[in-house]
Amino acid sequence: MSKIKVGIVGASGYAGEELVRLLSRHPNAELSCVCSRSLAGTPLAEVMPQFREIIPAGLAFVRADPEAICAEPVDVWFLALPHGVAAEYARPLVAAGRRVFDLSADFRLNDPAVYEEYYGKPHPDVELLKKTPYVVPELALDDAWKAAPLVACPGCYPTSIQIPLVPLLRERLLRPAAGTCVINAYSGVSGAGKKSDLAYAYCERDESAKAYGLPKHRHLSEIEEQLSLAAGTRVVVQFCPHLAPMKRGISTTITVPAGEATLAQVYACWEKAYAGRPFVAVLGSGTFPDTAHVAGTNRADISAVFDPRTKNFVITSCIDNVVKGASGQAVQLMNLALGFEETAGLL
Repeated sequence: MSKIKVGIVGASGYAGEELVRLLSRHPNAELSCVCSRSLAGTPLAEVMPQFREIIPAGLAFVRADPEAICAEPVDVWFLALPHGVAAEYARPLVAAGRRVFDLSADFRLNDPAVYEEYYGKPHPDVELLKKTPYVVPELALDDAWKAAPLVACPGCYPTSIQIPLVPLLRERLLRPAAGTCVINAYSGVSGAGKKSDLAYAYCERDESAKAYGLPKHRHLSEIEEQLSLAAGTRVVVQFCPHLAPMKRGISTTITVPAGEATLAQVYACWEKAYAGRPFVAVLGSGTFPDTAHVAGTNRADISAVFDPRTKNFVITSCIDNVVKGASGQAVQLMNLALGFEETAGLL
């Protein structure tokens, strides 16, 4: 089988850099184009010398011009761009017949009014939004999304939350009243993106952990929308994100009323939902996920305990925010959409 040609817009950021690593060693893909507005003409090996042995020789950044890149001989594009910017590229690339996987927030929300509420400006392409599926690979109910020219890749916090919660909500094992589901999540500093900002400098973040984005972090919109779809009714959660003194990883703790459900039912639901899925590991109760154990992988580790004092389940999950929370999941989606092995380039 000949390899498909893939390209990355926004290849110089953390998610873009991870895409370079994964796609350069992918058995079914050839990294043939990397784009950056600030690095056009610069050899990729000069910017990412750690990948010299795996990136194509002579590959250099091209200018990230939305119309010009449509002429590039690329089959599949990954958009590793900030919200509001990705839509500028999605429309012309889709119109040119390319497959596109968008890592930004531009096409994650069904309701453009919610997008405007959380992102502070009108949605940039409502027509294309209506045609774009949002997909967590392990949670897709059917394969219809695989034919879509544009796929919205989930956010990092929402991925760490949906993987443990969505199967339980779909089976109606959990029915949390508004505000009774409390989610505390800790992210590595890479989640803020690659930028020059004193707040993210080493001396500021080392030995420092703090909450931020309270009470309405942007990912809350995505979290509540997807949990509500799974539950068949509106789900309102208390989401408390934190910045942790580590480079990468997300550790999430979810406290939710157990109601009539038992811990055995929780585990039976998970085992059924994730049987045969290579990137979700269900750990035994009392064994807690650790970001160190998922760093650099596309895996989500989940577990749960029951607290008889409070009658709550305490559910924990860990992912690598840059891999399963971004680039690795995007490659996983490409693999499934194009008929490759789900694990291709990811193990």
